[in-house]
Amino acid sequence: MTNFVVEKRKGNIYDIDENPGREQEVFEILFQSRDVKVERIVTHKPYEKPGEWYNQEKDEWVLLLQGEAVIEFEDKKKLQLIKGDYIFIPAHKIHRVRSSGTKEKCVWLAIHGKFK
Repeated sequence: MTNFVVEKRKGNIYDIDENPGREQEVFEILFQSRDVKVERIVTHKPYEKPGEWYNQEKDEWVLLLQGEAVIEFEDKKKLQLIKGDYIFIPAHKIHRVRSSGTKEKCVWLAIHGKFK
């Protein structure tokens, strides 16, 4: 899976490029400072196989704005998310998107930083 990053200064969270090429997921930085990064993640195509594992240096608070998904943790625990659900993932809590809904794309808002 290939990902790319785009930085935006102003926009609408739901103004999404409907033709992202071959990308399954698109990460867009909406705001970034030394301590915090806010990004929109759009999963355009359903996950047919689990996504890659993430072991992030910073804490992550993520909100699912649209769609449905299952987050899986390295300890095999799975968490079903639907539109409006959010989750706090501590730094180095290894996780991945296990699956995403087939009815519509997923739109995520993720905030990364040192929150503890």
